[in-house]
Amino acid sequence: MSVLVFTENWDGKFKRLSFELVSYASSLAGMLNTSVTAVTIGKAEGDELKKLGEFGADRILNITCPQLSFLDNRAYATIISEVARKENSGVILFSNNNTGKALAPRVAVRLKAGMASGVNGLPSGVEPFVVRKRAFSGNAFAHVVIKTPYKVITLAQNSFEPASRPTGAIPEEMEVSIDGSSVKASILETQKQTGRIVLTDADIVVSGGRGMRSPDNWGPLVELATLLGGATACSRPVSDEGWRPHEEHTGQTGKIIAPNLYIAVGISGATQHLAGVSASKYIVAINTDKDAPIFETAQYGIVGDAMKVLPKLVETVRNIRKH
Repeated sequence: MSVLVFTENWDGKFKRLSFELVSYASSLAGMLNTSVTAVTIGKAEGDELKKLGEFGADRILNITCPQLSFLDNRAYATIISEVARKENSGVILFSNNNTGKALAPRVAVRLKAGMASGVNGLPSGVEPFVVRKRAFSGNAFAHVVIKTPYKVITLAQNSFEPASRPTGAIPEEMEVSIDGSSVKASILETQKQTGRIVLTDADIVVSGGRGMRSPDNWGPLVELATLLGGATACSRPVSDEGWRPHEEHTGQTGKIIAPNLYIAVGISGATQHLAGVSASKYIVAINTDKDAPIFETAQYGIVGDAMKVLPKLVETVRNIRKH
């Protein structure tokens, strides 16, 4: 029995969350006294595939097929399920991103597996198999017991630190043939965003709330994000007022993000907002209200007026970059 981990690649490249997932799989495999098989769908070069072995993958399968040049949930789930059966994988891991959320339930149904989504740590025990996840918008933890022979897990981003565990695994090409009629999705047009970082991919996010007072005051916030190489975001009231685009809205009803650094400027920290950003590795809050809920979640806080604090932050970062 092995631990199977689906490692998504973007145009043949892996991101940090893939290495985080493989590291988690490696630690889990140690608890189960088994090995890790990493599977990725879509063409990727050998050197890029070998990176998965640096984080603990004992076997690396690269599946290529002309019909799978883009994500089709049904076809991908069918292939991953077949690989899980072939490899006798008792645990199948996905990242808790949009792709993982789409594939994991389909795979669980095919394998008649119990499933836990958004898991944020290794199991507290393997017999029974018990994992922990956030519940009630991040205000509590739930301990989920999975009793089925197959177990499907999605791992919350930034919940497990990637660790170097080189195995020397040699990537293996695995060709599959599928019925073309089973691929229901089709790509009519592709438009790639250029000139700015995609919010859900950003390692650093600078976000503003009603404490910014006006849409005319966002210049320093945008400049800070640019200097840090990050993306901009906002709370729901800001997007509802039309101060910022709706695609920047983060929270329970907006985008769910997990950057390494989240800077919340003038955001009080309502439960709905924190539900979308609580997976951030570090949260820095700037608010005039010392009792604002955001400070209970933030690792670092500045009690002050954003209109005065932001320009000083921008000046400091600009000076550091000069040196």
